[in-house]
Amino acid sequence: MRYLNYQFKQMCAHSKSGAHSSQASRLRRCSVIARSLEECGFRNLDIKNLKPKHIEAAVALWKEREFAIGTIKNLMTEFRRIAEFIGKENIVKRTNREYGIDNRKFVTNVSKATKVTDEQLARVTDPYTKMSLRLQSEFGLRREESIKIQPAWADLGDRLRLKDSWTKGGKYREVPIITAAQRAALDDAKALAGKGSLIPKGMRYKDQLERFKAQCAKAGICRVHGLRHLWAQERYNALTGWKAPACGGPTSKQLSAEQKVRDKAARLQISKELGHEREQVSSIYLGR
Repeated sequence: MRYLNYQFKQMCAHSKSGAHSSQASRLRRCSVIARSLEECGFRNLDIKNLKPKHIEAAVALWKEREFAIGTIKNLMTEFRRIAEFIGKENIVKRTNREYGIDNRKFVTNVSKATKVTDEQLARVTDPYTKMSLRLQSEFGLRREESIKIQPAWADLGDRLRLKDSWTKGGKYREVPIITAAQRAALDDAKALAGKGSLIPKGMRYKDQLERFKAQCAKAGICRVHGLRHLWAQERYNALTGWKAPACGGPTSKQLSAEQKVRDKAARLQISKELGHEREQVSSIYLGR
């Protein structure tokens, strides 16, 4: 194991803040940074010896390899966390713009929605994974939420409530129960989980997450976050009466003044139901 990567792992183990998925993401980003620095020629580097030249070399490598803007920004966030950990905050410039990192482009008008077919779902043998996939499809849940959810507690009759301990950023939220498919999925989830969650008894979240990943891979199901995109697009259609731009619907410039009012209201509502606070984020799912 690279010495720097080992030190990064020790750093991550020292800080246990955030959900398991957030901790795992930090560890993955640290591994990318360690590998990138080695590829830049900085071998046997000690975490305490990190300098501005190391950050600049890594950024140049990521640009050369055409990493997505969002990915680079996430890695820069990790660099700043590392710098703070070693007490050398000044080795990283204050803004990403100083490194020539452009603003992230949220709007592409290209749909990232995916759907799990009945054939794929039939290949999922673990009933808990199958149920999590159904809840993701019907309620636009994140993967972690669909595993940690306690269906009996979450069911409020006309809406689904999500505990802050299940959600990204610890934000409690509610999603309306409108369709018969939603009600059927939730009732089936309650029958399976009883008073517990969709993590089988005797297992930890991490264990069920690994099972979930393995089951999806075996069934040929990938990019499950795309289920959330599909949910948002269908919700937009139901609220406005027309398709989202990412699905071939009219763009913002093509809407009438009255339609723009409905469009904005729908986007605000969908953003809230997805667990976001900004209307702008809805463009990632819906286009603009």
